Amino acid sequence: MAADVTRARLFVLLIVAVVFAGLALFLRMRARQTSSTPAITSLTATASPASSATTSPATAAVPLDPTLPTPSPIYSNASPSPVPAEPGGIQPVAPANSFVGSLKLVVPVAGVKPEQLLDTFADARSEGRVHDAIDIPAAAGTPVVAAADGEIVKLFQSDRGGTTIYQLSTDRKLIFYYAHLQRYADGLMAGKVVRQGEVIAYVGDTGNAGAGNFHLHFSIAIVADPKRYWEGTNINPYPLMHP
Repeated sequence: MAADVTRARLFVLLIVAVVFAGLALFLRMRARQTSSTPAITSLTATASPASSATTSPATAAVPLDPTLPTPSPIYSNASPSPVPAEPGGIQPVAPANSFVGSLKLVVPVAGVKPEQLLDTFADARSEGRVHDAIDIPAAAGTPVVAAADGEIVKLFQSDRGGTTIYQLSTDRKLIFYYAHLQRYADGLMAGKVVRQGEVIAYVGDTGNAGAGNFHLHFSIAIVADPKRYWEGTNINPYPLMHP
């Protein structure tokens, strides 16, 4: 009988111990969970201003306008880019001195020798202009010949130049300009390819040359775009024809 009572007491104590152990474990887990809550709250509170800033209308991301150019990325280690070509794929013009000694021209007035030429390239002209050409005096009607091979691109009547010719060189880098002409050679027209020394016109005094001042105004220009033959950088023809 006493043994049964002892066993009953031990059983009750075991149950009480299990209950207390479970309660202690529960309380410990609850305390651990409660202690971690402030850190999460703090993190949320810290993140909230940034979150509200990114979603506010003032700073919300704006879709790219398809009509605007897309910014190019910057490459810090990229190699230097080459010099870009001119619009339309046209490369920058060569320097003027690159033609001296390499461009073989003839004096564009028949019968005139190179040693008879005068360098009038830098001479002053009316309205503060510089001549940018050389004048080659000759009798009226003296044949004017092509200084080099090339294509006749324009026959033009100018107020200053009078009867004029624009000729494009075969490499399409130079324009030869002949002005104050009396008339064109028979059959000359835009698009015709002429040979060096071929007669293309005759010396005159048209334009602003002055009555009786018969001479050929001859200039050379480096052009970037052959289609814009009237635009270019003038170079001095004298050293190209004078020994």
